[in-house]
Amino acid sequence: MLRSMRPTALALLLLFSPAFAQSLNPEPLGIALENYAYPHPVRFFPVTVEGQDLRMAYMDVAATGSANGQTVLLLHGKNFFGSYWAATIQALTAAGYRVVVPDQLGFGKSAKPDIHYSFELLAQTTKALLDSLGVAKATVVGHSMGGMLAVRYVLLYPAATTRLVLENPLGLEDYRVKVPFTSVDATYKTMLTPTREGLERFYRSYFGTWRPEFGIWSELAWRTTFSGEWPRAAKASALTYDMIFTQPVVQDLPRITVPTLLIIGQADRTTLGRGALAPEVLATLGRFPELGRRAQAAIPGAKLVEIDGVGHISHLESPERFHAALREFLK
Repeated sequence: MLRSMRPTALALLLLFSPAFAQSLNPEPLGIALENYAYPHPVRFFPVTVEGQDLRMAYMDVAATGSANGQTVLLLHGKNFFGSYWAATIQALTAAGYRVVVPDQLGFGKSAKPDIHYSFELLAQTTKALLDSLGVAKATVVGHSMGGMLAVRYVLLYPAATTRLVLENPLGLEDYRVKVPFTSVDATYKTMLTPTREGLERFYRSYFGTWRPEFGIWSELAWRTTFSGEWPRAAKASALTYDMIFTQPVVQDLPRITVPTLLIIGQADRTTLGRGALAPEVLATLGRFPELGRRAQAAIPGAKLVEIDGVGHISHLESPERFHAALREFLK
């Protein structure tokens, strides 16, 4: 359509439609989201990994209600970062909790190093962050990939964990059984050249009911691809994808010893390897209603809250129900 438009008409369209102009040439966003404001001040915690001096971004938000002396740690998912917890931070701080929200290495405003990523490494750096903040014990809330990290964190540091909350965690099934292995190099090449339409379809799949405000997440992802440092971020993304694929947590669930709550959106069908699977195989993966009940049976004494009609991210799609379940459990 654009090729058939006369130059004068196209110039007028660009002049009077800034949104259209930006869609053609979006403002680049640095891979550390330098031009994107988080809902609370961001600080940086220095860490050294494999001889590299790195910085881990985090928010540390004090209670706005009557402080109860308790801390909640929020762990983000694979294709997100700490800012998508904004409403949850508000709900928890209003209820008297201190809330710490890190961006894991490889994500958000944190460094994007080329290292061997493991959930043990991320748990270790997260624990070091909490130690530096004087937080001896915390309730750990993990979403998606953050749920896998939360499980590893609890197993490594049970004495430092008050409670565990898992929101549609990945790793409740071993993807290696049905999903073909893809090398880091192959995944990296795929991630180097995304399309705007592909990213939007991908992010839409996370939600049971799409709303326009959810489009910010695919838009931010798209804008980072215009950064001169995008290949470095794509490599980190490929490495963390490999971490999820090769380090399932389903076998570790019976070892959890802290009080645990599972909050599972029932419309979620998220899985790895979606584009590489035959339809009949894909239909057997990512069945979160079933996965949630199996995880509840595996974790000693676990509670389960099922949220009907909601997809992978209850705290965005149905914050009232998610926060009600979370606050009730924290009591």
